Amino acid sequence: MSTATATLAAPRAAFREVWLVSIGHSLTHWYPATFYVLLPLIGQDLGLSYSQIGLIMTCQFIAGAVSNVPGGMVVDSLASKGLLLALSLFWVGFPYLLMGMSHHYWMLLLCSMLVGIGNNLWHPAAIPTLARRFPERKGLVLSMHNMGGNVGDALAPLAVGALLGVLSWREIVVLNLAPGVLIALVILAYLGTWSVAAHRAPARTSEHVAGLLALLRDRAVAVLVTSSLFRAMTQSALLAFLPLFLAREMHYSSFAVGLCLFVLQAAGFAAAPIAGHLSDRMGRGRIVMSSMAVTVVVLVLMAVAGATPIFVLFIALLGFFLYAVRPVLQAWLLETTPAHQGGTSIGLLFGAQALGAAISPAVAGVLSDRYGLTAMFWFVTATIVVANLLILLVPKER
Repeated sequence: MSTATATLAAPRAAFREVWLVSIGHSLTHWYPATFYVLLPLIGQDLGLSYSQIGLIMTCQFIAGAVSNVPGGMVVDSLASKGLLLALSLFWVGFPYLLMGMSHHYWMLLLCSMLVGIGNNLWHPAAIPTLARRFPERKGLVLSMHNMGGNVGDALAPLAVGALLGVLSWREIVVLNLAPGVLIALVILAYLGTWSVAAHRAPARTSEHVAGLLALLRDRAVAVLVTSSLFRAMTQSALLAFLPLFLAREMHYSSFAVGLCLFVLQAAGFAAAPIAGHLSDRMGRGRIVMSSMAVTVVVLVLMAVAGATPIFVLFIALLGFFLYAVRPVLQAWLLETTPAHQGGTSIGLLFGAQALGAAISPAVAGVLSDRYGLTAMFWFVTATIVVANLLILLVPKER
């Protein structure tokens, strides 16, 4: 093979890696998306209140918030990103198997925490590595990775909604482990030695801590991370309580609930590559601001519409604009941090998002118990407004 041919072949081979990592990412989202559809049945089976259902998700995200930053530091210290990805994927899926075998509420809380811990390895390993391999197209590449997550989020509710017609929720979580194990083995086989080309020697703990403190003192990093926290509050409460609203207020079947969540995520699937490409051309801030602004309007319309047929249309619009900003925020953050701290910065981002996602379902659960499920929509509208206003504080030169 000539030098020119080899040069052309390398990007194509590397882009196949993008697709494989994106497929793995879809499975890390498949499991939580499955669980959101099952939550109404689990709550009914165990006689749980809205507050107790919200606490399940809160425990998962608290564990993620606590473990994400240390997980990012571990990822920065280890060269073998492929091994970390395979481990993370298995770790995310296995606790849901344990949930299906449990009849105790405390066991659900414990398994949710295990999911939160396992998921903290995936994003710090995958996102910075993809961004470094495609520095001029990081917005597009990260949007493809994000699109994989949207595929898992979209297909899981649809599949589970159909399966609930013939299987119980416990049987579904047992069968659900198989695809995650299969893809984890494929990743281990093909990307087991996947690493960044210029990986630094492992740093001491004191150096990691000093680097983390430097990131926290950076205004652009602090603002982006804080804005992402409030955006995560919006998303988390919606995913936890939208299925409950559809099932209990609109009296939709399990399949119809799954179909509505599919519409939400399918719209996000379409939005991600568009937003990523436009942010590479027009700038990150402009895309983030416009998407969040439209999200505010759509949430207000959902709260006003209530349990009416037009509500489903607003679900599709919400998914398009709410999920468009995720890869753009990630690319923006990586552009503000040193390359060797990519895992730490992404760990910090997802740790903050996990903290916001932990707070939100608990608050939304209390509000829903007291004022009804419609109050949840006003709460998430307030959180996305705050997220949008914070973006105005990012230094213009960054």
